[in-house]
Amino acid sequence: MIAFVSGRVAAAGPDGAVIDVHGVGLSVQCTPATLAGLRVGEHATVPTSLVVREDSLTLFGFADDDERAVFELLQTASGIGPRLALAMLAVHSPDALRRAVAAEDVTALTKVPGIGKKGAQRIVLELRDRLGAPAGGGDGALAPPPGQAAERWREQVHSGLINLGWSTRDADAAVAAVAADLAADGADGAEVPPVATLLKSALRKLSK
Repeated sequence: MIAFVSGRVAAAGPDGAVIDVHGVGLSVQCTPATLAGLRVGEHATVPTSLVVREDSLTLFGFADDDERAVFELLQTASGIGPRLALAMLAVHSPDALRRAVAAEDVTALTKVPGIGKKGAQRIVLELRDRLGAPAGGGDGALAPPPGQAAERWREQVHSGLINLGWSTRDADAAVAAVAADLAADGADGAEVPPVATLLKSALRKLSK
């Protein structure tokens, strides 16, 4: 197993980054939250999990060891592969997933693309005794207050655009345009789409 990679961030995209490790570029699939902490040209150490298939070797990268641990635990549930586990972490933080499973919050789990009601119920049944308690305790809200949620997606999308080489001015304009679309659609801070979706929307704004 490759526990982590450490080197210069050579490139970053909406779904992952390339880390230059002593002249070898390693492609790492990441969540938007992880990508928000990376800067092209700067050194980074990224905890990783290597998924081996007959026809591929895929390296997944995470913001910290806890995110990686949850990623690996999620895959012990029936029907949850690495791509879906990564999608779950793109929508919910590790502690938010722990709270959702502990509270049997099927609605929160079905916000992840690819998870239906039956799948969410199965996840709760199979993982409620494995994920453990959230760092902040078992009570508390599943999602941050609307203002904090809005601030978090703005920061993550903005950082992602900067990582992809866009200027601060362009990133500001794209984030504002996406926020305007959300407001027009009636989405509040607690109901915004996954950051990965918002980042792609911002990129479409910039490509016009």
